[in-house]
Amino acid sequence: MISDFFHPNVGGVENHIFMLSANLIRRGHKVIVITHSHAPDRVGVRWLLPGLKVYYIPFPTIASSATLPNYFTFLPYFRVIIAREHIHLIHAHASLSSLGQEAILHAHHLGVRTVFTDHSLFGFEDAASILTNKLLAAALKNVDAVICVSHTGRENTVLRGQLFEKSEDSSALVVRPNVYVIPNALVAEQFTPATEPVSSETIYIVVLSRLAYRKGIDLLVATAPRICSAFPNVNFIVGGDGPKLNDLLQVRERHLLQDRIELLGPVRHRDVRDVLVRGSIFLNTSLTESFGIAILEAACAGLYVVSTRVGGVPEILPHDMISFAKSEEDDLIRALSEAVAIVSKGQHDPIEAHQRVKDFYNWGEVAERTEIVYDAVIKSEQKDLWTRMQRTMELGPFAGPIYTIILVVDCLFFLLLEWLMPRHDLDFVQMHWEHNNFRQVQ
Repeated sequence: MISDFFHPNVGGVENHIFMLSANLIRRGHKVIVITHSHAPDRVGVRWLLPGLKVYYIPFPTIASSATLPNYFTFLPYFRVIIAREHIHLIHAHASLSSLGQEAILHAHHLGVRTVFTDHSLFGFEDAASILTNKLLAAALKNVDAVICVSHTGRENTVLRGQLFEKSEDSSALVVRPNVYVIPNALVAEQFTPATEPVSSETIYIVVLSRLAYRKGIDLLVATAPRICSAFPNVNFIVGGDGPKLNDLLQVRERHLLQDRIELLGPVRHRDVRDVLVRGSIFLNTSLTESFGIAILEAACAGLYVVSTRVGGVPEILPHDMISFAKSEEDDLIRALSEAVAIVSKGQHDPIEAHQRVKDFYNWGEVAERTEIVYDAVIKSEQKDLWTRMQRTMELGPFAGPIYTIILVVDCLFFLLLEWLMPRHDLDFVQMHWEHNNFRQVQ
């Protein structure tokens, strides 16, 4: 597993990599993680329960825990780690992960197969999206398989990564057959509903999110005062941190809602359940969302969900467990009013909601489906260097030659490293994690 986003940072991608790795270990595979270092002293090799080995490469970050794309400085580390750990397949995560994209480029030199999972939705018109989409398309030209966490995410990734080819029967373009959809999951036992029923007199609406523009915090700022005015028995609990925190503080001060809107600041993942069970309704105001693991966790904890109808959110829950709204202030007020009425009348059963989510999503099934993708990749034919160069040239008249030069130089650098540091001189890992011992302590 390779990504810029991993523990000790907390987030959806980080949790996905850890839980998938842990469940693959349970299924008898050897799994390691490669990520960048974290100040001040998390660098080198660390072990995480249950027996997950993590390599923290000494690369600094530039923004949002992402490293600067450099293509070549990662190769010496990557080559040594992959060779000494006897790795057969690498699985890169997240479109904005430079380490993940570079690993896909390097892996083919070692005969290692490649899989990529995209966790987010991106646009097509702003400068940042145009640049990141071109980087993604270059990385995915020669990847062996792509996994998306929702069908909406699949459509977005196919367009951004140019994952289509000409049909054999006609000149029409069809989506490449190696693009899969495997949703996120959660550990349902960590998000059990409250043992005692939440007071029906006061209804708490919980918001747990990064307080940023793409999470729709401007919608929250606009609707919270109106909901508090319309429903005297409704309060808000907001957890999270980000650039929009000041906007929430200002609207709370302006409308004198200090006793109605509680701002918790950053919430550790192990405390998320304790925050969720304080409320009856979970509000998601995201402007873009590929899957929305926070929605799944809230529903598992027994909360009724209100969300904007964006991205892959409509795929997560049955319609009787969630109310949708457009990304507009008035429609969000309507959906929240509907949710307050449902909860007030006792029409939502938290215990039943928990059991349904538990049956829908589990990491064991996600690991099993991912394993099927791995097996298909291992059995597929590997692309030679000439084929990879031809596919890279398809990126366009400008990007094609640039990325082809990067590919050739990377190959020459790899040959130089093979000569300077022959593989037979490497210190290979001889002892691996004992799966039988792991099963005994589960």
